[in-house]
Amino acid sequence: MSGKVARRVQVGVLVVAIGISSLAVLLVLAAWRNDHTIASDKGVATAEVLSAGARRSAISFVTPDGVTHNPKLGVLYPTKLTVGQRIDVEYAKSDPDLVRVAGRDARVALVPAGSVIVVTWLLAAPALWWVRRPRPPSDAAAD
Repeated sequence: MSGKVARRVQVGVLVVAIGISSLAVLLVLAAWRNDHTIASDKGVATAEVLSAGARRSAISFVTPDGVTHNPKLGVLYPTKLTVGQRIDVEYAKSDPDLVRVAGRDARVALVPAGSVIVVTWLLAAPALWWVRRPRPPSDAAAD
């Protein structure tokens, strides 16, 4: 591999690894921002789980003004929910579509985001080492 190609591969690996790591950090920051928004204007309700998944669960809840809400993006931090379950939720009164399971916060996102960053660099580091390793001169260079 020529020096120019090796450098391009090295830059590509770094860009991808830094990009993935940045997205993981942004995920945690966005979760923290959502939590801050909810905490600064918090309403509490009991919700029914309509559908449950590891990454998205749909819920329905009624606010004190009698309006039923079904947040389009589901509930934040939806792990270990089951269909039909009744759960306490916290929501932003100014935006009832921004809702989380009561008692859960952005700390729930730290382990998955951290894992993504660790795995990314565990894959990127050997790739960077392989591209940078010294190589014996090729026979084509002798001609």
